[in-house]
Amino acid sequence: MTKDDSLSFLDKNPVLRNKEFLCLLLFRFGIFFVLNLQSTALYFWVYQITGSNLKMGLIGLAEVIPAILFSLISGYIVDMREKKKMLLICAIGYVCLGGGLSLLSTNTSLNHLGLNWTLNCIFSLIFLGGVLRAFLAPSLFALLGLVIPREHYTNATSWSSLAFKIGTVLGPLSFGVIDALMSLIIKRNSPVTAGVVRAIPAVTGSMCFIFFMELILIVLVILVKARPFVKKEKKETISQSLSLGVKFIWNTKALLGAQALDMFTVLFGGAIALLPAFVDIYKMTEIEYGILRAAPGIGSILTLIILVYLPLNTQPGKKLLWCCAGFGAATIAFGLSHEIILSTVALILTGMFDAVSVVVRGTILQLVTPEEMRGRVASVNTMFVSSSNELGDFESGIMAHWLGTVRAIIVGGCLTLGVVGLIAATTKKLRRFDYKEYQ
Repeated sequence: MTKDDSLSFLDKNPVLRNKEFLCLLLFRFGIFFVLNLQSTALYFWVYQITGSNLKMGLIGLAEVIPAILFSLISGYIVDMREKKKMLLICAIGYVCLGGGLSLLSTNTSLNHLGLNWTLNCIFSLIFLGGVLRAFLAPSLFALLGLVIPREHYTNATSWSSLAFKIGTVLGPLSFGVIDALMSLIIKRNSPVTAGVVRAIPAVTGSMCFIFFMELILIVLVILVKARPFVKKEKKETISQSLSLGVKFIWNTKALLGAQALDMFTVLFGGAIALLPAFVDIYKMTEIEYGILRAAPGIGSILTLIILVYLPLNTQPGKKLLWCCAGFGAATIAFGLSHEIILSTVALILTGMFDAVSVVVRGTILQLVTPEEMRGRVASVNTMFVSSSNELGDFESGIMAHWLGTVRAIIVGGCLTLGVVGLIAATTKKLRRFDYKEYQ
């Protein structure tokens, strides 16, 4: 028996002894649980009442525009202020957003406002969500870095990624469960408005549930102690602060390669936004749709559980590249599949490959970023990565509108493979990255 084998579970995972980290871990799980439940409900609802791939793409665009624009200043603001306070403001903002969507999603609201005004209000609230996301990521990233010691970053990243992925799985699955429960309460008999009536019960139930969950998340943030931050004698301008974050990432080639790889992989390879169209293709129920939507998260959770016991300590850059290539290949397999089971397996594989990417990229980001620049670097990271999800949704919607749903997914997977090959050939620092050099 080796020394590592004799260690207890908590000895192998020392961050789990940190109560403040556990609060932030639960918050991370909760916020991404409700955001994925909200996203699943909105995409399903908009497609049911419009039948348009383009409208689904506009959901992503409505969120990505403010996420990118406000990321230009969010890092500067977070670095200049106490991190807990910024995270608490974000949590309160999401409560207001959840309350607004709850009211908007009711049958009474739709009948009173009409379809066009309802869609306009949905996109406006999604825009607000994009603003909040621009501040959420750097606030949470910076606060996490303050509550744990540097030598535990890799362990913390694995658990943080696991919480994130569990939230992304349970969110979509919860939509199917809520719809099933609501269908037992509300009768769906109108043949004229079947699509609208069919969508509203699950959406309304989901939004109300989200609102109450977000109230609980505020308590988790309150339990974390405020951390002092260093005030600079000479204040930087916003433009100077942003340029420092961009220059830091640009000059750190391993980080730049990982960010670009993740961004373009998600941009071209994301098939999740088009899943509502497969409801018609496969004649799926809402529960089957939720399962298919959750499949990538299921794969991620399986991989992240493995990584808790078998961490990625060697050649992380090369493993990142191979897994991104696998992500593209699995996306192509999903597009070519005509069976729900095979499609589910393909999406599970995309999640497994993506989990490795998340852990490697997150660890690199924590290790190479100086404490005084965490907010700014995280805000640039939001533009690279977080926004690529919504921009990818928009790209998928446009591609599906032009090429058709299946062709759009296949072309996206092929483009992903091309991006991986290009980055592998041009970024030696990423291929040779070693955690030990920074710990």
